[in-house]
Amino acid sequence: MQRPDWAPETIDIERPSVARMYDYYLGGSHNFAADRAAARAMVEAVPEAPLMAQANRAFLRRAVHHLAGLGIRQFLDIGSGIPTVGNVHEIVQRIDPRARVVYVDVDPVAVAHSQEILAGNEQAAVIREDLRAPAKILGHPDVTRLLDFTQPVAVMIVAVLHFIPDSDHPAEILRTLRAALAPGSHLVLSQACEDSHADAGERAEAERVYRRTDNQLWVRDPAELTALFDGFDLVDPGVVWVPQWRPDSPGHAENAERAVFMGGVGRLGG
Repeated sequence: MQRPDWAPETIDIERPSVARMYDYYLGGSHNFAADRAAARAMVEAVPEAPLMAQANRAFLRRAVHHLAGLGIRQFLDIGSGIPTVGNVHEIVQRIDPRARVVYVDVDPVAVAHSQEILAGNEQAAVIREDLRAPAKILGHPDVTRLLDFTQPVAVMIVAVLHFIPDSDHPAEILRTLRAALAPGSHLVLSQACEDSHADAGERAEAERVYRRTDNQLWVRDPAELTALFDGFDLVDPGVVWVPQWRPDSPGHAENAERAVFMGGVGRLGG
């Protein structure tokens, strides 16, 4: 396989990446043949996979609009993925050019393209780091340079938690992040949930596809996802299928369980 000019030499382009597969689902072009093959296998197993990704992306957009409307001007987007239309900084800086955004991703292609897009944007940055190392994220020079944790910050962890098994202690990761936040900060979470209408065969095939990558699926139920908001007050309507979270119109929430992703927004009181 020929390596594109934009692909860092350090990455294995023969091994699929969940970030680049997600980019493919969203119609992006920053993916390799191995990513496309894995994504197509996923679509064959679960034909609505691209619609799931799009519904999740729309949830992110609505959540950012909501938080910006509350006056939040600092965003930490962990597991941000490949840059596509509708990134956090595009949404919030359209509302207030002074808003500050830091993206975090472990995928080198996602980071490289984010750096290219953010060139010249002094109010936004991207770092390469893993959600499983929250202290490193919080202490990174670009994070401490751009984000003032004495003021409210929105932490976005969207379509990432289903790659974090319980053995990596997601609740502890979120407690570390929460401890750094000022009152009035918000947490935005979404992940694939098992309380869906997808049959067992589809789920088993999806798990088989993702075993090709470095990230296996860890599907949770709604109660488990809700528990991860510990310490935060859930914003109405709570943890729901992502199309049901403050939809642009009632019709957009029809057959919401087909999205497979559930999500919610929590506010830190005090």
